[in-house]
Parts: sequence; structure tokens; C-alpha cells
Amino acid sequence: EQIDDFVNDAASLSEAYGRVIDKLLQSPHFGERWGRHWLDVARFAESSGGGRSLMFPQAWRYRDYVIAAYNADKPFDLFVREQNAGDLLPANSDTQRSEHLTAAGLLVLGPINYEQQNKSLLRMEVVDEQVDTVGRAFLAMTLGCARCHDHKFDPIPTADYYAMAGIFGATQSLVDGNVSNPVMRKLPLPPSEQQALDAFTKKLNAITEQFTVADAAVKKMTVVKNKE
Repeated sequence: EQIDDFVNDAASLSEAYGRVIDKLLQSPHFGERWGRHWLDVARFAESSGGGRSLMFPQAWRYRDYVIAAYNADKPFDLFVREQNAGDLLPANSDTQRSEHLTAAGLLVLGPINYEQQNKSLLRMEVVDEQVDTVGRAFLAMTLGCARCHDHKFDPIPTADYYAMAGIFGATQSLVDGNVSNPVMRKLPLPPSEQQALDAFTKKLNAITEQFTVADAAVKKMTVVKNKE
């Protein structure tokens, strides 16, 4: 059908091509198709890998953020700022605030061994992975080797590496434990969704209270019966 529409287009060939291109750009599949390339750059995954694999149940939010950014033709400079410092950017609405926080998820999607028991080392491993990702994704440069020595081919001395590492090191990104976890932030909900959540929570609490009362009554009856 698409081929027939193109062949039967009464306009000139250039206009027919233009309409096809506009239709493709307007399709939500555009973001899905091209967003995949950025997700590769961002080393997107839904689990941590490395050591005990830790699931990232909310990783899909970052994936959808990338797809929406492509479909909305988001300016690349804003795309960069949101992913590096989304939690620090001002927001005009709860929706935009959620978008900024989700974008910053880039920094915690890396392959990290969260089971590492040396927590100081774990924090530096996270920082190193973040520095390396920022270098590869936004600068097209490998910065990780400057952790140990001045970069051999590019002008990246260890001083620059640790200057960047200091920025990420000053960020709280881990919750320590036997198996540590990334810090989770609650996303603000739009008013309509918050109202629906509050109504559901109220109903759930009422049912939970009824269950508690019924359970206590059953246990009391069981005790009496056992005594008899």
C-alpha cells in the first residue's frame, strides 16, 4: 500500500519523496528505530551484569525517554544536559521533573558488581564506569585509561580524569548493603495519576485492615478450639 501510494502520487517526484519522509518522521517507530543506536551508546541493559546480576526494573523508563526524545526532535544539547545532570535542572512541571530524573538514569545503567564488599572500591568502580561512559558517549573518547596514567594518544592526563571523578564521586549514587543498590528516586506523578494512586491506596488500606481483623479473629478461634 505504501508503494502504491508513492507510485500514484500526482505530485512531482521530489514532493512525493518529501511526503514519505514526513510520514516516516511523524511515525512513533522513528524514535524506536533510531533510539536503539543511542541505547547502544548508553550501554542500556535491564540488569547490571558483573558479579551477581542485579535487575533494573525501572530501566524501561530510560528507554522510553530516549525514544520520546527522538520523536520530539529534542535539541541535542538539552539531551546531553538532561542525562548528565537531570536531577539538578529546573523544571516547569511534574512531568518535566520526571523526565529530567529519568534521563539521569544513564549514569546508573552500567555493568557494576554490586556484590563488591569493599565499599570504597565499589564507589570508585561506579565513578570510573560513569566517567568512561560520559567520555565515550559525549566526547567520543576513552577516558578510563587515564585512571592510572596520562592518556597515551589524547590530551587527557590523570589530573583531568580525577577532576571528573571528583564530580561523580560527590554524587550519592549507592545504597550500601551486602549487595549494594543504586539510589532510587520517587518520580512526581501528574495530579490525575496521584489522585488515582491515593484512592487506590485508601481502598487497599481499608481491605488490609479488614484482613488484619479477620485474621486475628481466626487465630483467636483456633486458640480457643485447641484449649477445648
